[in-house]
Amino acid sequence: MTDHDEQIEALIELHRGLERQGPGDPSFSRHILSLLPELPENAHIVDLGCGAGAGALILAEWFDTTITAVDFARPFLDDLESRARAQGLDHLIKTVEADMGNLNWPPASIDLLWSEGAAYNLTFEGALKTWRPLMAPNGIAVISEITWFTTDIPVPVLEFWQEAYPQIASESKNAALAGAAGFDVLGVHRLPAQAWWTYYYDPLKERMDALRRSAAPVMQAVIEETDAEIAFFETYGDSYGYAFYLLKAA
Repeated sequence: MTDHDEQIEALIELHRGLERQGPGDPSFSRHILSLLPELPENAHIVDLGCGAGAGALILAEWFDTTITAVDFARPFLDDLESRARAQGLDHLIKTVEADMGNLNWPPASIDLLWSEGAAYNLTFEGALKTWRPLMAPNGIAVISEITWFTTDIPVPVLEFWQEAYPQIASESKNAALAGAAGFDVLGVHRLPAQAWWTYYYDPLKERMDALRRSAAPVMQAVIEETDAEIAFFETYGDSYGYAFYLLKAA
């Protein structure tokens, strides 16, 4: 196993049992859903990079139809399945262990594509280009992406993101990328900063504290890196955040 593989395993283990593997907010997600155009009957709805399925469960509840939830990490899908059973939604959740960047699905088959905090794995542009052929005519995509919220970016923030994710862009640049990939932009909505704390960082900090003492060196390094990321957001969180891009297959 490579160092990278060990790091990925440690990251998965760190996020096991948490409701979310990235920033999000259930009431914000429902607000986004309330803005979407009506879907066709028996719509094919997917959650790509679903993690433990916070989004997939909201979709299942909202639409009362089968949600196909895709993630490469089996432990997260196991968490989703047990959570779905606990909420009485297991009959509406179909988990698929797969690479969301390489889905062997029929073209023009997705009516609603939902992806929270996962597109960056393919880059936003890469995700748009990869997923666009899968969209049904007038299909809707809701994709969240880490985004600049200001043009006056502090130097430490620029340096941090140049290393972490050099493809980070402004809302207007990302909207242009969506247009170039064959989507109409219906709207762009910023996830409130408080959602990072309430539903992600605060529970994650508790989990890190529980693991810290007995953590192996790789886990220790991942915890330290995550501590630094949290402190960084606390200082500079008004410069960047997640924006949700509401898109329609043009």
